[in-house]
Amino acid sequence: MSMSVPCSPKNIPPTIPEDEVVDAHEDTSQQPRRWSWPRNILTRSETDLVLLSTALKLLLFPSYRSTDFEVHRNWLAITYSLPLSQWYYDTTSEWTLDYPPFFAYFEKVLSVLAAYVDPAIVDLHNLGYDAWSVVAYQRTTVILTELLLGAALLRFMRNSPNPSRHRILAASLFFHPAFIIIDHIHFQYNGFLFGILLWSILTARDGNKLASGALFAVLLNFKHIYMYLAPAYFIYLLRSYCMSTSGQIVPTRFISLANAVILVFATSLGPFILMGQLPQLLSRLFPFTRGLNHAYWAPNAWALVTAVDRVLLRLVNHFHLGFAVNDQGVTSASRGLVGDTVFAVIPNVKPLHTFLVTLCFQMVYMAKLWTTPTFASFLNALTLCGFTSFMFGWHVHEKAILLVLVPLSLLAADNYGYFKTWMIASIAGTFSLFPLLFASAETPVKMIYSLVWSVMIFWPLYKQVYEFPPSWPLVLLEQLENLYLIGFVFLQIFLTVFPVVTRHSPDVQFLPLMITSVYCAIGLVWAFVRLSIIYLVRRDSVLGPR
Repeated sequence: MSMSVPCSPKNIPPTIPEDEVVDAHEDTSQQPRRWSWPRNILTRSETDLVLLSTALKLLLFPSYRSTDFEVHRNWLAITYSLPLSQWYYDTTSEWTLDYPPFFAYFEKVLSVLAAYVDPAIVDLHNLGYDAWSVVAYQRTTVILTELLLGAALLRFMRNSPNPSRHRILAASLFFHPAFIIIDHIHFQYNGFLFGILLWSILTARDGNKLASGALFAVLLNFKHIYMYLAPAYFIYLLRSYCMSTSGQIVPTRFISLANAVILVFATSLGPFILMGQLPQLLSRLFPFTRGLNHAYWAPNAWALVTAVDRVLLRLVNHFHLGFAVNDQGVTSASRGLVGDTVFAVIPNVKPLHTFLVTLCFQMVYMAKLWTTPTFASFLNALTLCGFTSFMFGWHVHEKAILLVLVPLSLLAADNYGYFKTWMIASIAGTFSLFPLLFASAETPVKMIYSLVWSVMIFWPLYKQVYEFPPSWPLVLLEQLENLYLIGFVFLQIFLTVFPVVTRHSPDVQFLPLMITSVYCAIGLVWAFVRLSIIYLVRRDSVLGPR
């Protein structure tokens, strides 16, 4: 006589984890997809890529580092040496703390460890300290915190409906030349921050939109530049999470999302609000005393406008045209300094103008997202929000191109149109970062590494997504795009030869920077227009599930 054993989680063989057991009567069609960490966290090839990446970044320890390196060392000292109440008031160094509180707390954690490595690192008055201990420590923290980006990319790749293409894209971001140049040579923590952004995006993709919104709120309190992406998050979460398919607000969801965001901001800003320091904190986060253009022009729409102003000035002077010339603007836009940009012929651009232009473009994309609140539509709109801010923002840094390249990379494998847009933006955006590394020792590194990365990434993905243009105007357009990309070879030759030929002519020292910015701006403006057209004209039926 045999007895049947009731089925319960305790009777399930140990090879099946209890949290993977699904009730046979449970309706999972509307449930968010759950992502469980694989038993083997990394495959052999993934482990090899991580080791290769780490080895490469260790070799870059002695390379050039910008003032940002001292900025972050000083922030370690501020958060370690001073009480919380003085963090946003300290002026011991010119590199005052101007990131939101979560990043300050992050620096505080790093400072405690730094004090064990070398107490001189966190000495507030030890300005410009550059011993090998601080170099090794700070560069190591960049490598370790960037593993969050690697974890997000692992999630992106393993939950992908097209693993072969997305594996290439994951590798492209983890090894991206922009991260190498900005984080591991110039010095910043963008890999860590974009890891949070990607985790938020992928959490939304997998159906957990409440967690996605909370993660984005966390990101905003690490670095406020991501507020340019906030309109896409607001519209998408409101329409797809807080509203029913009939367009009615679901109170419980709206309140849950609002509470999650409020809790994050209260944790970040609460101590400073209680101390009455919110105005001081905001004055550090939003300094509008800087000019329209950065030290050299970021490759955006204002770079082209500034170049047009320079050309018009030459024409006015040469042909004695009757245009009024602003004498202050004759040298302002071509001197390569951080001060305010004044145009000589064209009317000056003010912060309000840049805000209105950015807002108008973003409203167009938000209208599309409102009517089509799918994840694919959200990812397009999110990318275009970042792109718009880069194109038309006030005092845009060239490093902000990451706001475009990272989310755009997630779209690159969808079809050939996205791929070509991504390819143009990636090449122009990466090349625009080359002037950040002006020392001769880093020139082979940035050129050879970027070239190898391009060949290893673009060619295999191109073979998978290529589509022959369906009409002769598009064939012609494709050829013009290819000629533009080939032009970077000749631009680099010019940039190599020009300083040698004109080394005794200081008046033209800024010309290579100006030409680099303008040429890269042409490609990025076209990529912006290209992506806008793809998003705005594509059919709703191909925008994916809600």
